[in-house]
Amino acid sequence: MLYKHPEALVDGDWLEARLEDPSIRIIDATYHLPHTDNDAYEEWTFRHIPGSVHFDIDTIADRGTDLPHMLPSAEAFAQAVGNLGVTNDHHVVVYDSNGGYMAACRVWWMFRVFGHDNVSVLNGGLAVWGKQRRPLEFDEPEVTPTTFKAEFRPHLIKTKSDMLANIDSREYQVLDARNEGRFAGIDHEPRPTECRGHIPGSVNFPFTHIMPPSHDFLIRDPDEICEMINAVGVDMDKPTIATCGSGITACVLAYAMHLLGKDNVAVYDGSWAEWGNDCSLPMGK
Repeated sequence: MLYKHPEALVDGDWLEARLEDPSIRIIDATYHLPHTDNDAYEEWTFRHIPGSVHFDIDTIADRGTDLPHMLPSAEAFAQAVGNLGVTNDHHVVVYDSNGGYMAACRVWWMFRVFGHDNVSVLNGGLAVWGKQRRPLEFDEPEVTPTTFKAEFRPHLIKTKSDMLANIDSREYQVLDARNEGRFAGIDHEPRPTECRGHIPGSVNFPFTHIMPPSHDFLIRDPDEICEMINAVGVDMDKPTIATCGSGITACVLAYAMHLLGKDNVAVYDGSWAEWGNDCSLPMGK
């Protein structure tokens, strides 16, 4: 079996051969959870893939909410990526220092939400790039701000009210990308919430099934992903919503299903950071 959208996944050989290609824009989407002492921007200034610009998901976000890195408006997104030198004609390649799950797939999803399909994820991210001794640079690239036009695709994002309505309608299958312990309400959340558990009716599908840590978070081949999908009972023909802790690793599931040809997987943007802090909502355990 082959990926239906192989263009959405590129490897180091492909990217290294195109570092000087003016039609390519490279984005470093490295992000760290708030309880760590790591600074993603500082890491980018220390070393990055040549020509890459840094994309901060907490800055290019809705700043009017207490929820983390919620999707910004189309206007704000267009302004921000335009300031990074990205146009609608560019092929955007996104990577992060953790292989893709934190938060290259999130940025991939954001570009698609705002109408830009010519976007790929670098398999293995900076970790594998560095292990392969590929070129790195320390200087910040010169960026010429340009114009990016965003066209919002509302079907790719879901809200708390959408999720609540779906509990009764079951129109969508809901996949939760968190680990088994968090899904069951046993383990603590990285961002502590008032309640633990999961959205009733959702299916646990940890993102590490797609990007196993034992393999440097390299994405599995299509046959393996299909096996994982079948093992948890996912119906590829049914409308699907992905959720997680705060809307980041849910995008790994949306990305993997896109590779297999399912282009319309939505992401619950607020995810458990929102649902788990409203104990008036139904909770599954």
